[in-house]
Amino acid sequence: MSDFGPHRALLTDLYQLTMAAGYFEAGKSSDRATFEMYVRRLPPQRNFVLAAGLAQAVDYLLNLRFTSEEVDYVRSLPQFRNASPAFFDMLAVFRFTGDLFAVPEGTPLFPGEPFLTVRAPVIEAQLPETYLLATVGFQSLIATKAARLAKAAGGRSVVDFGTRRAHSPEAGVLGARAAYIGGCIGTSNTETGFRYGVPVFGTAAHSWVMSFVSEREAFAELQKLLGEQTVYLVDTYETLEGTRQAAALGHPLWGVRLDSGNLEQLSFQVRKILDDAGLHEAKIFATGDLNEHKIHELLAARAPIDSFGVGTDLITSSDAPSIGMIYKMVEIESDGEHRYTTKRSEDKQTLPGGKQIFRFPDHDVLGLATECVSCANAEVTALQRPVILKGRLIEPLPTATQARERASAALAKLPAACQSLFEAKEPWRVELSEQLTHLDQQVRHEAAS
Repeated sequence: MSDFGPHRALLTDLYQLTMAAGYFEAGKSSDRATFEMYVRRLPPQRNFVLAAGLAQAVDYLLNLRFTSEEVDYVRSLPQFRNASPAFFDMLAVFRFTGDLFAVPEGTPLFPGEPFLTVRAPVIEAQLPETYLLATVGFQSLIATKAARLAKAAGGRSVVDFGTRRAHSPEAGVLGARAAYIGGCIGTSNTETGFRYGVPVFGTAAHSWVMSFVSEREAFAELQKLLGEQTVYLVDTYETLEGTRQAAALGHPLWGVRLDSGNLEQLSFQVRKILDDAGLHEAKIFATGDLNEHKIHELLAARAPIDSFGVGTDLITSSDAPSIGMIYKMVEIESDGEHRYTTKRSEDKQTLPGGKQIFRFPDHDVLGLATECVSCANAEVTALQRPVILKGRLIEPLPTATQARERASAALAKLPAACQSLFEAKEPWRVELSEQLTHLDQQVRHEAAS
């Protein structure tokens, strides 16, 4: 089932459509192009980017089409006044018939390494650019942020609480999915749980407590409903007294939640109250404007906190809220003539040719998709894989849970410098293969002559 329904062809920048019309009118519809998507540079304090969003990219490509109302809308725009009727007939039957190669979700990547490669008739390859950049870029950004939070938590669990601070409800859904892939144990977003099988968490807000005459009554009623899943929000009035009220009710409960105040100091005091009441197994869950650095500081102080809920800082990646993802043509075949394409503008240069990423235990080699770099070496993995061929999905995609497991295993193999919360002094090494280097020099020479 498609995530977003049929009206997605117009979720794009206008110039994708004007180029489509231009390609069509120039007789280039049969030209076959290759585009790659990657980041030029990492966001601040990031030493890798964790790939996420492939499932939505695939769903988009497989379901990309124009309704009759959308075709009529495009026809009404002044930019298409000179387009022929045949162009709009083409839009009416438009489908993606090309190929998609991609790294699996949960793969850590580095600058210049393609998240995905699209090979298709040029219009089919051009139109998806905006959507693919948006969905893969956003989810990869949030997955990377979640991986940092999980690393800071040092084995303690982190839950996504970000939907209410997301830039849209749908961003909350997909951001929660990405956060799970990156290392969160689940989310407060029930739609994400329903769509993607992500575990969901949550009990009651301050309004629950305020709706009762006494805090004790609010807690007792919550306990009746949730039993062993009960988490008492104890800071509606006074945190330590709220904890005493919760502790007096005894079992069953999971624990208590701290949402304000000095979390380090309060966690020690709350732990003592729970232990004195014999509730040694009761856990402390902390929320309230947390990020990876605050979590790191709490654990450095040995605060007895068992789990963390992170909202705003996770779902907006507020310290690095954007990622420089780009989608560039690297090859085109026209009238039987094959040509490698590249961009040479200052600070925005690109490498020609479709590529493959060859991962060694301590570095990567970026080579051409047609070559085999040290294929005899069992420790080398080619990361990009075929996903769609001739417009058809070749095998079911991994679930969010499987992508999460892949991310965990892949991140564990990276050196400590890559997993630092700060910029690595020795970043992961990405080399160019001899064939790619030679092709780049050749294309540069041809462009200069």
